[in-house]
Amino acid sequence: MTFRRSPLALAILGLLENGPMHPYGIQRLIKQWGKDQVVNVGQRTSLYRMMVRLEEAELITAGATERDERYPERTTYHLTDEGRRICREWLSEILTTPRNEFPEFPAALSFVMLVTPETAGELLSQRRELLTKRISELHLELRSEVDGQPIPRFALLETEYQVAVAIAEAKWIDGVLHDLQTGKLTWTPGPV
Repeated sequence: MTFRRSPLALAILGLLENGPMHPYGIQRLIKQWGKDQVVNVGQRTSLYRMMVRLEEAELITAGATERDERYPERTTYHLTDEGRRICREWLSEILTTPRNEFPEFPAALSFVMLVTPETAGELLSQRRELLTKRISELHLELRSEVDGQPIPRFALLETEYQVAVAIAEAKWIDGVLHDLQTGKLTWTPGPV
C-alpha cells in the first residue's frame, strides 16, 4: 500500500524512532519540543486518525494497552522496519527536492487586485507588523533552554528556517509597500 506522506506522518514515525509511545505522548512531545510550529497537532483526533492510517499501512504496530484510573486507555505504538525505511525515504526526498506546497499567502497575493492599492498597503502593513512580532518570538525560541541547558542547534533548524523565511518575507513586503507608496506599483487605472 502506498502511503501519502505528510508532516504529521513524518513526525509520528520520527518520534517512534526513539521507542514505543502512545498518541497522547506523541502529541505532548511535539508541543514540548516546539514542533507544533511546523506540524499541525492541534486536534488530537487528527493524530489518532493518522495513527490508524499508519497502522493500516503497516508502518507502525500497536503494542500494549496501558490502563490507569486517572487516564483513558492508552495503546502504545511501535515503529516497524518498513516504517523506519519509509521515514528515512521521506526525509531524504523532502530534504533534497523543493516542492510547491500551495501556501495561502501567495494564493491571496494572486487576487490582491480585488482590493484597492491603498487597502492592499494597509493589509500588508498589518502583516508586516505581525511578522516582526513572529520574528521576535522565534528568536526567543532559538535562545530557549531545557533544564538550564541550551537546546542543541540541530533541534532548532526548523526554527532557524522559519526566522529566515519570515525575515525574507518582511523584506519583500517592505519593497512592495515602498512601491505602493511611491506609485511604482498600482493596478488602479489612470485617466484616459
